[in-house]
Amino acid sequence: MVKGGKGGAGKVSFGKMMGSGPDGGNGGSGGNLYMLSSPDITLLNQFSQKKTFSADNGLPGSKKKMSGANGKDFELTIPVGTTIIDKQTRNNLFEFTKANERHLVARGGKGGMGNFMFRSPTKTTPRYAQPGAKGEEKKLILTLKLIADFGLIGLPNAGKTSLLNELTKANAKTASYPFTTLWPNLGVYSGHIWADIPGLIERASEGRGLGTRFLKHIEKVSTIIHCISVESKDILKDYQTVRKELLSYGKGLTAKPEIILLTKIDLIDNNQIASLVKKFKNLKLNVYPVSIHDWDSIENIKKII
Repeated sequence: MVKGGKGGAGKVSFGKMMGSGPDGGNGGSGGNLYMLSSPDITLLNQFSQKKTFSADNGLPGSKKKMSGANGKDFELTIPVGTTIIDKQTRNNLFEFTKANERHLVARGGKGGMGNFMFRSPTKTTPRYAQPGAKGEEKKLILTLKLIADFGLIGLPNAGKTSLLNELTKANAKTASYPFTTLWPNLGVYSGHIWADIPGLIERASEGRGLGTRFLKHIEKVSTIIHCISVESKDILKDYQTVRKELLSYGKGLTAKPEIILLTKIDLIDNNQIASLVKKFKNLKLNVYPVSIHDWDSIENIKKII
């Protein structure tokens, strides 16, 4: 919930001298609520504890035609890649695609006029003033889609996070079991942002295994890095499983440039590597063998990138 500040009430007042007319001042306007984008994706954490954000109210008017102070504006900082949706209308209000974008989200209410503003030749002693107007109130849905240059995708335990750590020094958690990565990890290599997308599974596009929560992050990725482990019993099936989910999800994911990596090649010998690479060549696809324990293969991947 976001709220603009309420306008301050106008003042009903008359001067102390005999025959003095109305001198009630106007109320101040309520503050506006703005949203500002930042590269810090952890900013969404602030919404886990607090659900309502408000700008300050305007102050009421005073005697001697003195206006109340305007309420202070409130600036809510959110991560780049956040889409703001009106919960009631389901309309997209704003999409923050770069840092330091700033949008007015909830306007503050106008201050009420004091009785000085209602004087006239026929109403010399108005004994009323306006209340301040309420600020705008909106219930919003915030959806974050990571914006990255390269997105590492693949089935669980395909070595995506290890590769991210090797290339970007991201220091993300790794382990030898599936679904170690529950949230996307980010790293920077050669000036480009890399996102390690948690492992996709069959029927991920239908929401299985939180798949739709992960697939949405691929929408903003420029290039897909598709990782397939040599531990797989059927590497082509693994590849096609993930591609099928991208196709089912839609939104142009299968049209994105793709680099296929055969990971963990330190676990097999050179003949086995050659055999697996040949399977992809039969489909007219290039696959690049890589291991975080093989310096030459990492350097080759850097050149390809």
